[in-house]
Order: sequence, then structure tokens, then C-alpha cells
Amino acid sequence: MRRPNLVFIMSDDHATHAISAYGSRINQTPHLDRIAEDGMRFDACFCTNSICTPSRASVLTGTYNHVNGVTTLETPMDNTLVTYPKLMQQAGYQTAIFGKWHLGHGPAHDPTGFDDWAVLPDQGLYHDPDFYTPEGRIVVQGYATDIITDMSIRWLGERDPDRPFALMIHHKAPHRPWEPDEAHASMYEGERIPEPETFWDEYEHRATAARVAEMRMMDLNEADLKEPVPDGLSRSEEVSWRYQRYITDYLRVVASIDDNVGRVLDWLDDHGQTEDTIVVYTSDQGFFLGDHGWFDKRFMYEESLSMPFLFRYPRLAEAGSVCDEMVLNVDFAPTFLELAGIEVPSQMQGTSFAPLLSGQAPPDWQQAMYYRYWMHQDRDHNVWAHYGVRSHRYKLICYYNDPLGQPGARGPAGPPEWELFDLEADPFEMRNIVGEPEQASLVGELRALLADLQAACGDEPITGG
Repeated sequence: MRRPNLVFIMSDDHATHAISAYGSRINQTPHLDRIAEDGMRFDACFCTNSICTPSRASVLTGTYNHVNGVTTLETPMDNTLVTYPKLMQQAGYQTAIFGKWHLGHGPAHDPTGFDDWAVLPDQGLYHDPDFYTPEGRIVVQGYATDIITDMSIRWLGERDPDRPFALMIHHKAPHRPWEPDEAHASMYEGERIPEPETFWDEYEHRATAARVAEMRMMDLNEADLKEPVPDGLSRSEEVSWRYQRYITDYLRVVASIDDNVGRVLDWLDDHGQTEDTIVVYTSDQGFFLGDHGWFDKRFMYEESLSMPFLFRYPRLAEAGSVCDEMVLNVDFAPTFLELAGIEVPSQMQGTSFAPLLSGQAPPDWQQAMYYRYWMHQDRDHNVWAHYGVRSHRYKLICYYNDPLGQPGARGPAGPPEWELFDLEADPFEMRNIVGEPEQASLVGELRALLADLQAACGDEPITGG
């Protein structure tokens, strides 16, 4: 049987609720929707650490961040670690990555396991970006999303047609500062994008971390807004104006991604590769689109925790199908390897969800997940380190407030703060019920589950947390 090809498209900070296949009420993504219409949409896909570098390391290695060592934006990945591209390359696949890497640069951190690569330095630029390549640093004229797609399609055309391929197309967009290209620069002009239901959240009864997070509309800077704030606005009017400036540019750069995904899908169709190629679209984490008044990610709240995951492989996944089972970013690598007929190494902590693709959920499939964000009061957004557990209905979060004075920590030292949400009764996570007496038994159960999940993946709780 022919081994499937893989086209793995990953954007940066693309929230599920900015994809029309997920019911977005603010934009349309017709080409991303093609993947869902012809394949499977996952409605419970989550990251284990909602920040770019750690999530990307978990995707590549199939391990949690305390294992792969990539816990923050400042901890690059050791490129000698076992990754799914390396194993696919060793098994005879042609491999390449173009676009965002964000796992460090230099001999110890450059991409390995790829026959060809060109990656942006750190976040990279939207216009006329630099790329690191095996031959050195180059500058390419144009718009990053187009360039990354051009490189990918060129590589597809030049590959050996007799061998399977695994191609990673990793877009910079829609990462801050949301700079659209000329083709999409006037989209949404004259329109007013609806504000989220939680836009004016006042963070009552929530942990201190939610109240002090520095990623509200008033924290957007001049580079984000790209024009001066009009005179004469009240504070509430200015907050709404800033949201419109932010969200319209965000959606414009998403539109460019969508168009370029369409180019890749068309290439596969035109070259007879659709039936034999797995196509995945995802993002490295979710993003707040004004939800709770925020932009950015980091928190364990749903908009940040949830990842889009659209999967198409006509030989396996039924067109238009939906999966509600829980899958994690650490599960991607084992899944890709199993689908390619490659043995999954024992050090990978994720589990292949290949059975889910044909609608068969194993009886012991995971019903809860462990999350940990490590960056103590980071320099940009003042979001405090926390960990937690999410089941299908409940979420328990502990802001452990660094009681041990962790090395390099800038966060507060003090007693932990806890949050508990009933996602069925309170899907927007507006009411923290952890202190309600009738929830004491549930809190105990979830704390025990949290401890079990930490032990299962080899992480250690913070004393007092």
C-alpha cells in the first residue's frame, strides 16, 4: 500500500473562532473550510502550553515541555531531540519546512531532519522577510505568507515523484503586529466587526492573574494600531475603536492565509496528489479575539487553549465528519508516524489518534488533559505561571504564584489561587466556582485528577499548589 504524503500547515495564533468551519461569526475562510468539508474537523483539540516556542516543540517531539526542555519563549529546542520529521526522513520520506521555526538558531537549534528548509529568524517580518537556510541568511522580497507558499509549491514541484513526502508549511501570520498585504488591506473597510460577548469582562471572582494581565485593548501599541487614536473619544469609545483596528487587521492576515491554503490544495488537485496526501491545518495555540477584553494567548481559558485541527485524507477520514474526542498537540507526532507506517518511539508521550480518523474511539481514550504555562509574569503581558486540568465538562486551574521562588521568576510569591469552571453551564468561563461549598467534593476529585496527570507525564507539582 502506498504510504501517504503529508502536508502539515500550521499558522501562528489562529483562533478556532476565526475559521468559518468552526462557526466563526466574524469572518469566512472558504479554503480552510474545504479541508473540513472533505475531511474531519476536531472540536476538542488543545495545546499543553499556550505559547509559540513550547507548543512547537511539543508538536515536533510528541513530549511535554518539562521533558523536551522548551518551557518558555527563551528556551530554544535542542535539535538532537527525536522528532517525527527525522523519523519520516529516516524511513525514506522527502522532508522540508518553510516558514516559522521559532525554536532557536545556530548549530544546536537549526532545523534537523529536513532535506530542505528556509525559516524565519524568530518571529520574522511580514514584508521582505529574512530567512535562514542551509546556505546562509537571505532576504526575499514580497509578503511572508505568499513567499512561504511559493517556497513550498516550488519544492513540491522539484521533489522526487517516486517517493512520499512530508512538507511543513508554517506561516508567521496571524501573529502580532498583523500587517496585511496589499491584496487584503481594504477588507472590512466600512464594516464593524461584532465585539465578543465577554468583551467588557470585569474579571469579578477570578484569580488575580486575570485582573492584572496586560493584554487588553489599551495595551495595544502604535505598531499594532498603525494610526493615531482619534481625538475626542471617551475611554469606552477608544477601547472599541482599538478593537476594530486590531480585529480587522487580524482578519485580513487570516484571509491571506486562507487564499494561500487554497493555492496548495489546488496544486495537489492539479497534480493528482489529493487522494494520497494527508492535509492538516492547525495553529500553534488559540488566541483571544477581544474575548475577555484581551488579545494574545497564554492563559488556560478556552479561546487560548483550543487549537483548530482540520484533517483531510480521502482514503481514511469521511468527508464532513466531526470528532469530539480530546486530542492534544503532543499527540500529533505519534499520529503522523502511525499513518506513515513508522514505529512510534517509546519516549513520545502523546498517543496516536489514528483510530479517531475512521470514527473508532478506543475505549480507554483520554478524557482529560494536563496544561502548564511556565512564564512567571513575563515581560510583555504579565500573565502568571499556572497549571491545570481540563475534562470534557470541568476545568481546574492553579496559579501557583511561585511560592518556592523559582530561578529567574518575576512573579509574585504568595499562596496559590485556584479557579474552577463548569464549561457546560458557563462556556465563557465568567464564573469561578472554586470557593462554593457545594463544589468541595468536585474540587477534591479534580485536584486528584490533576496530580494523576502530572505523575503520568512526569511533571512535579509546586509545593503548596
